[in-house]
Amino acid sequence: MLFSELGLSAELLRATEKQGYQEATPIQQQAIPLILEGHDLLAGAQTGTGKTAGFTLPLLQRLQNTAVQGQKRIRALILVPTRELAAQVAESVEDYGRYLPFTSTVIFGGVSINPQISKLRRGVDIVIATPGRLLDHMERGTIRLDSVETLVLDEADRMLDMGFIRDIRKVLRAIPENRQNLLFSATFSADIKQLAGELLNAPMEIQVARQNTTAEQISQVVHPVDRSRKRELLSHMIGAGDWRQVLVFTRTKHLANRLSQQLEQDGLSSAAIHGNKSQGARTRALANFKKGEIRVLVATDIAARGLDIEQLPHVVNFELPNVPEDYVHRIGRTGRAGMDGEAVSLVCVDEKKLLVDIEKLLRCNIEKVIIPGYEPDESIKAEPIKNGRNNNARRGSRTKSRGRSGGRNTSTEANRGRNRQRSRRAA
Repeated sequence: MLFSELGLSAELLRATEKQGYQEATPIQQQAIPLILEGHDLLAGAQTGTGKTAGFTLPLLQRLQNTAVQGQKRIRALILVPTRELAAQVAESVEDYGRYLPFTSTVIFGGVSINPQISKLRRGVDIVIATPGRLLDHMERGTIRLDSVETLVLDEADRMLDMGFIRDIRKVLRAIPENRQNLLFSATFSADIKQLAGELLNAPMEIQVARQNTTAEQISQVVHPVDRSRKRELLSHMIGAGDWRQVLVFTRTKHLANRLSQQLEQDGLSSAAIHGNKSQGARTRALANFKKGEIRVLVATDIAARGLDIEQLPHVVNFELPNVPEDYVHRIGRTGRAGMDGEAVSLVCVDEKKLLVDIEKLLRCNIEKVIIPGYEPDESIKAEPIKNGRNNNARRGSRTKSRGRSGGRNTSTEANRGRNRQRSRRAA
């Protein structure tokens, strides 16, 4: 189905054409008409399916249809879990709204709050925000949300997983009850269903992929290998396969840094991104990776969502995630928008249980291929996995420090109390 058949305005059709899009994806075909009709929406879609345009385009059209004169006020609020995703959603809002008179701003932690305050004082129509920094503005009195007409929760499952449920509820109390609510999630867990019950009013429900499935365009393979030889095997595969762009996941920030340095020593240009990196460093690393100046980007799960990298061919799980759902989110960085992708997992004896849990979630067995010369030593015994997302669990009270000059960084936001006793992030 073409965008021109979805009832969008001439300005929005012109913007989609400028972006090079004419045909709508399944999530866009289903979501756009429902949002235009004013329904609340519970939408399930894997990453890379075009869901951002699926809510951005109709949101802009509804603002256009009910344009108001006078001082600008915040009419649409889009909440996202991470800085990277916030920046990318903001870019989409600007791209699709380029021929419309609306202004938008993005607010997140890790950068100075003062330019954000200045932009809010001048007046904006649309705000894209992470929950932590948004609460900072609310508590300072630098943002007013009493005119919000549309609320979008993007990647809601990730926000719940990161412990943002209390923050979300505070936001809900600050915005008008009479509004349109759009909830997008990669999975429909029991927690998501509960949140939907609290948030949505007679919602329409759509889902373009079966719960917790991976994109058909992604080929998946497991390479059994000893823990001590993973880095050697990774360098070998990148070199032998002439991989020019590889996203590699680790469980911890320390290993991400160390692996990036080791790959550099192997002659592979590399950078690491994680919660301890400044926002500027993360932005530069991602930009250089997209431009091809960096061959390998090593990331913790902070990057598993929200990284929009066109035609990323390879994702490598250097370590399997502790939470099976994170595997889906990680490999969803490749195989996007109909492109083919490859997901490789280097699995040592310690991670066999994690692999079983992932395969149980996917309801399939992932192909196992032993690389000649890297056969695992069967005499090596499994050791407990000491680091990772679940092993920092249940350590007590919430982190309350906010860093007023610079705002919360993502790692602080992620530690704002885990709902359902989930553990704090290692990222």
